[in-house]
Amino acid sequence: MSITKLDRRIVLGAGVLATASLAAPGLVRAQQRTTIRIGGTGGPHSQILEAVKPVAATRGIDLKITEFSDYIIPNAALAAGELDANSYQHKPFLDQQNADRKYNLVSVGLTVNFPLGVYSKRHKTWDEVPAGSQIAIPNDPTNGGRSLLLLQDKGVIKLKDGVGYSPTVIDIVDNPRRLRFLEIEAAQTPRSLDDVAAAAVNTNFAIPAGLNPTRDALLREDPKGPYVNLIAVRAVDKDKPWVRPLVESYQSAEVKAFIEKTFQGSVIASW
Repeated sequence: MSITKLDRRIVLGAGVLATASLAAPGLVRAQQRTTIRIGGTGGPHSQILEAVKPVAATRGIDLKITEFSDYIIPNAALAAGELDANSYQHKPFLDQQNADRKYNLVSVGLTVNFPLGVYSKRHKTWDEVPAGSQIAIPNDPTNGGRSLLLLQDKGVIKLKDGVGYSPTVIDIVDNPRRLRFLEIEAAQTPRSLDDVAAAAVNTNFAIPAGLNPTRDALLREDPKGPYVNLIAVRAVDKDKPWVRPLVESYQSAEVKAFIEKTFQGSVIASW
C-alpha cells in the first residue's frame, strides 16, 4: 500500500510527538528546583543570605531564609529538621553546642569573620574607662570567652594558662583595673551600653544597633583566628546534592563584592 502525503504528515507528526515525549522528562528534571530552608541571625548574616539568594537561584536552589534573634534557636531548629542549614556561627561555638546539646551538626563551608569589639557610650577611648567599671560580655561560653581573650590580648586582664577558647571570669588571674563583668545574652549587649561603662558586642548585633565596628570600637579583635563563621548542616545531609551549590553560591564573587561594599571592612569575607 502506498503512503499518501497525508499519511506521511501523520507519521512525521507522530514521530515529533514521540520525540517530545521522550525529551519531556529531561526537560522537567532540568526545571526542577530545590527549596532550602536556611536560618541566620538578624543583621549582617541575614543581609548576606539575601544577597546569596539570587546567586543560588541560578544554581537551582530557592533559599527560604528565616531570621532569628538569638544564638541558640538556629541550631536547635537545624537539629530538629526545621531548617536544612544555618549561617551565623563560628566553629568554637558549633563545637560547644554539639558537646552541650548532643547535636550532630557539621560545617560545610566558611563564610565571613566579624571581629568582636568593645564599645562604650560614655568613653571615647579605652584609657578613659575608669578602674572598677562594669563591663558587659556575652553569657554564652564561646563568645564570653572570646571577649575575655580579646581583653587579655589587649593587656587588660590575664587568664590562667590552658583555658582554650572558652575561658570564664573565674579564669581571670590578674585584673589590675578591678573591672567587674556582667554576663548577659549576646543580643542584649548593645542595649546594656546605657548602663555599663563598656560592652563586648558581636558585630552582627553591633551594626543593627548603629555601632560602626571600624570607627566606634574602643578595642577590636584581630580578624585572624578561629572565629570565621560557617554554614552548618546536619551530618547526615553533608553530602546531599544541594550542599555544594549552596556553598558555592555563598562563596561567589557577587556575594564577596556585596560584603565589601555594604560593610566596609566591618565584616570580612573569609573563604
